[in-house]
Amino acid sequence: MVSSEDPEQHTPVERHVKRSFEDEALIDQTGQPLTRRQRQTRRTVEQYIRAGVAPAYMRRLKNIDRELERHRRKLGRLHRSLSEEIRDARAFAEQWRARAHEWNFDEVNELIRQHNEWYPIERNLPIDPRTRDYVKIRGRSYRRTEIGPDWVLEHFPPVPQPPPE
Repeated sequence: MVSSEDPEQHTPVERHVKRSFEDEALIDQTGQPLTRRQRQTRRTVEQYIRAGVAPAYMRRLKNIDRELERHRRKLGRLHRSLSEEIRDARAFAEQWRARAHEWNFDEVNELIRQHNEWYPIERNLPIDPRTRDYVKIRGRSYRRTEIGPDWVLEHFPPVPQPPPE
């Protein structure tokens, strides 16, 4: 009887078949197959961060925050320059509302839609059987609201800024 532990006892065909079951993706950096424990270990956010690769939902959230900040900066500059241009409060409010409605948020809103669709799946959120929705995170929904003119007017009211002294 041939011992299954001794590779010298196997025929070349048996060795070839055994190697064919070893997936290239399951080979570690030293060229050795990953252990069963390494293959079955659950991947966590902490492991991704330690490895230097952030999960997709983290990268997307970072992009959303970056885009929102970019819009805040641009709108802030536009609000200041329009305040300097138009001193009449009524004319400023009318112009500012028109600019808020013209502003393009397509890119950031697309990221927000992707976040709302994929975040619970990528984060592996459990479902609350009572609400039949994903559980809340720290008491808050994971969903983000798309932005538009109301967001602009909330952050930059249609009131001209006082002139710098």
